[in-house]
Amino acid sequence: MKWLLITMIYFSGAQAQTEKLQEEKELEVVDFSSIKKVLQQDGLDEAAKKKETEVKILKRVQVKVEAQRYLYPTESELFGFVSEYWLVKNAQLLSWDFEKPDYGLERNFGATMESLGFYQKRYKILLVNTPSLVRTALPGDGEVILLLSVPFIRSLDLSKLEISLILLEDYVRLEQGYFKKAVSTEKLAKLAGTNFQGGKPDVGLVEELLRNYSRQVNERGYNFQQQFEVTKKMDAFLKSNPELWNAYYRLIGKIDKFVKSNTQYKDYVKLYPSPEMQLKWLSPEEKVH
Repeated sequence: MKWLLITMIYFSGAQAQTEKLQEEKELEVVDFSSIKKVLQQDGLDEAAKKKETEVKILKRVQVKVEAQRYLYPTESELFGFVSEYWLVKNAQLLSWDFEKPDYGLERNFGATMESLGFYQKRYKILLVNTPSLVRTALPGDGEVILLLSVPFIRSLDLSKLEISLILLEDYVRLEQGYFKKAVSTEKLAKLAGTNFQGGKPDVGLVEELLRNYSRQVNERGYNFQQQFEVTKKMDAFLKSNPELWNAYYRLIGKIDKFVKSNTQYKDYVKLYPSPEMQLKWLSPEEKVH
């Protein structure tokens, strides 16, 4: 019995020792091998998913950038481009590339604009050395391009203030939208800002606008209703400053007498009708002292 008891205790202790070692082995495997592999696999999956997302975003950006290569300019950008292109094409006729007198126009016109409350307005002033184009304003890309004839300035012996008032009137006229409405085309409204990817750009759009520019500047001009509206706008802007208002009224009278007596400028009233009527619209008998 004593031997049997010792034997049973021995085997029982041996079994318990064997089971403990097995548990420790299993725990070691779970803690360091299996978990490590799972964590490593999850990390790889996460990195792969992140990379896949980045690739998708980059592809979308690439497609967008590629599509933008085939975009027509916006309406503002088109007008800016066509205005400058028209000036280049007509450089010989307009003679704007010459040594210009220093009238201090930028400074004086800017001061006149600011005195009337026009701040941070973008504009360019281009003097032309020809009597064939007296004055006009063209739409730029977010700005106004003002053209004025040096022979016209000299013939009328205009002061700096009078020149500024002519430029202001042309600025107001362009801001009224008459020019854009006169030269705009169906193609412009249809194509501006659209995408022609997979096709060819319609170059006829620019050619059509160039023709309309020349017709508007040299032949068509503005009608009586448009000139009336511009004159009334100028009246409203200037009436708070009697000095400027009277200078504007005298300027209109000077132009009226000049174009009536000088045959070289006989077409002026066809484009800008009419200085004589402007004097009446300004009601001078009530405002001039």
